[in-house]
Amino acid sequence: MIIPNNQFLSIDQVKDKFFTPAKEQPGAVNRDGLTFGEILEQKAEKSKELTFSKHAMNRLSERGIDLTGAQLDRLKDGAMRAQGKGIQESLVLVDDYAFIVNIPKNTVVTAMDATESSEHIFTNIDGAVIG
Repeated sequence: MIIPNNQFLSIDQVKDKFFTPAKEQPGAVNRDGLTFGEILEQKAEKSKELTFSKHAMNRLSERGIDLTGAQLDRLKDGAMRAQGKGIQESLVLVDDYAFIVNIPKNTVVTAMDATESSEHIFTNIDGAVIG
């Protein structure tokens, strides 16, 4: 854009002539038809979802661990309780299963049958929850 010399007396005149301010409208929708509040709510809900890392998925498969809906709910609840206490890496015990959960990322890092570990030692955790 070329602005002719000496045509404007102030920067406000240039601004008014060449720039149109973005208009903020309450309840404005994006291209998907969602308002900002709805998008924010969706993102917040998604961040609450407990995910499983690729490693954890492999461990579940290798070890034949098939969680019921109730067990998965208890695992999620345990992760939420750990978050409430400020835990970063949590051991969450659900029935005969042990899960290491990265709380800030809300991700199950690994899973095992609680009876599988002969030494019953879990490292690199800063809290444990019995779900």
